[in-house]
Amino acid sequence: MQTNAILLETLSVEQLQQLIGTSVKNGILELQKQLQEKDNSEELLTREETCNFLKIDSSTLWAWTNNGKVKAYGIGARRYYKRSELLECLTLLKK
Repeated sequence: MQTNAILLETLSVEQLQQLIGTSVKNGILELQKQLQEKDNSEELLTREETCNFLKIDSSTLWAWTNNGKVKAYGIGARRYYKRSELLECLTLLKK
């Protein structure tokens, strides 16, 4: 097992600040990357956002939901759609 050791006696204040700053930046960037991956895959869209995302009318979305082409999730009277599932529902058309 490899351990990283820093001897504080040989570092100047500026070097220590730079080491800490670099470490914190790397941690924040990694956290942002993980959050973006999770948010994009599980992001819930409202009906209006879904219509704008797919560039369709709300009546088309209603029909697709009733036909089972897209899956809706409900909270009370509200309906939400997962962005990742909407992308999976898209099919490649042959030309």
